[in-house]
Amino acid sequence: MRYVSFNHRGKAKYGYIVGEQVFDLGASTGFPDLKSHIANRFEALGKEPECPAQLALADITLEAVIPNPDKVLCVAVNYHESDSPTQDVPAYPVVFTRFAASQTGHDRPLLKPKVSDQFDYEGELAVIIGKPGHQIAQINAMSYVAGYSCFNDGSVRDWQKHSSQFTPGKNFVRSASFGPWMVSHDELMDPTGLDLTTKVNGEVRQLTNTRRMMFTIPWLISYLSAFTRLEPGDVIVTGTPRGFGSSLQPPKFLQAGDVVEVKISGIGTLRNQVAETA
Repeated sequence: MRYVSFNHRGKAKYGYIVGEQVFDLGASTGFPDLKSHIANRFEALGKEPECPAQLALADITLEAVIPNPDKVLCVAVNYHESDSPTQDVPAYPVVFTRFAASQTGHDRPLLKPKVSDQFDYEGELAVIIGKPGHQIAQINAMSYVAGYSCFNDGSVRDWQKHSSQFTPGKNFVRSASFGPWMVSHDELMDPTGLDLTTKVNGEVRQLTNTRRMMFTIPWLISYLSAFTRLEPGDVIVTGTPRGFGSSLQPPKFLQAGDVVEVKISGIGTLRNQVAETA
């Protein structure tokens, strides 16, 4: 089942999609947002009863899948770029955080900050946590997953490299996108073997498969939960392959008007056009 957070006539709502129809779950369950719905109905995800409140998909504006996460934990350097057995694999991944305000939804503008000309894209698989957990064993980790989505970890490279800490370059307002929806875990039970493609203006820039991750999803859930309690609606963004703009020669950074598409098989395509901040 595909779950969405959306805006309709100025009101924040959430629900699920069937065909071109959106079912407004908030109108029938009483939970205020998708994060609360996941927390209270985790075991029933993908088995929602049909609710009477229907809207046309064309009449809503999609928001970030989880607009109000407690935390977004992002991983860097997590894809094997070759089949060479000599490729260096770090002992631990680089981990950084994003704030909720740094996200936007599908078909919403990605905001390029005026203070930089090094705005970059990173297509990634996002994992949404469904129930609370601390010090989770790898063998049990997948039972904590609510579902999966696409994520564009938009990065302001010069600000990211002001120091060894990534926080400034990863948290400009609406510089990342998250969507278009969450595919529930019952529909996508095995997230390995998913093709991930990022296009800019129709040109393929990134192409990989999730089986090439250095640190698997169960490993990441276990590792991250060792130092922080994971909560329903938390997001783990699992890393990106080479092909992002600053990895190219010469570099290719995003400009106003560019269209970025992140497609993951079994999930869908997250699309955004770049706009410069006023």
